[in-house]
Amino acid sequence: MIKIPRTVVCAFVLAWLILTDSGALFAQTDEIQVYDGEIESVGKFNVMIHNNFTPAGREKPDYPGAIIPNHSDNGAVEWAYGVTPWMEQGLYLPVYTAYSTGRGGSLNGFKIRELFVRPNAREHEFFYGVNFEFSVNYLYWEPRHITSEIRPIVGAHLHHFDLIYNPIVDTQYRGGLGGLEFVPAGRIAYNFSNGWTVATEEYADFGTFNDILRANEQFHEVWGVVDRNTKWVDIETGFGVGVSAGADKLTLKLMLSRDLN
Repeated sequence: MIKIPRTVVCAFVLAWLILTDSGALFAQTDEIQVYDGEIESVGKFNVMIHNNFTPAGREKPDYPGAIIPNHSDNGAVEWAYGVTPWMEQGLYLPVYTAYSTGRGGSLNGFKIRELFVRPNAREHEFFYGVNFEFSVNYLYWEPRHITSEIRPIVGAHLHHFDLIYNPIVDTQYRGGLGGLEFVPAGRIAYNFSNGWTVATEEYADFGTFNDILRANEQFHEVWGVVDRNTKWVDIETGFGVGVSAGADKLTLKLMLSRDLN
């Protein structure tokens, strides 16, 4: 019998999951990012600025009073602190919309997160973790004031390649499966060096577990991304293209991060 190495099996499963997902996002978001299991060092702070602009997007709100995606500019300032080698505490404050049609600029509440990971994820071929996020929203950002996210993290470092999958579940606390929404994200990256990485990402919203949307109703979005790490600042930027009729046609993102101590 031929024995297949465990890392090869993990890589195949992860690649299949990533490449067969329907990338989608229905609501405006402050953060367009795949979590890779890396966290801040113990006792250190990091700040990351997220900014996302939709030059060609949906022209109708997802629900009455919601922010219109087309031409909107959204983001957040994310603060992170390394608590232990396996836990990072995060705070998103402020979460904001710099501009949206008919509304201009607005604040959109705040988020708290607790991220638990395998320590030193970068040093392992196989890594994992889970992120718990709790959001307090204004009703033009989400249809309920309190929402949450559970984001499992699983991935593999294979020489120059990274394969990462986040099978995310969102909840609006409506009860039962109707209150749980499946919104996975994935990333395949190639690391040219410690300073340069290119990647393709996807983001998905399949609807709630008791009401999975038909394929043509799901929001499918695929991204091209470049990461540049320097001694002053880490940069992630890219563009996302909608591949379904209900998707935003084009979205841009820019993330800037830096350790504070």
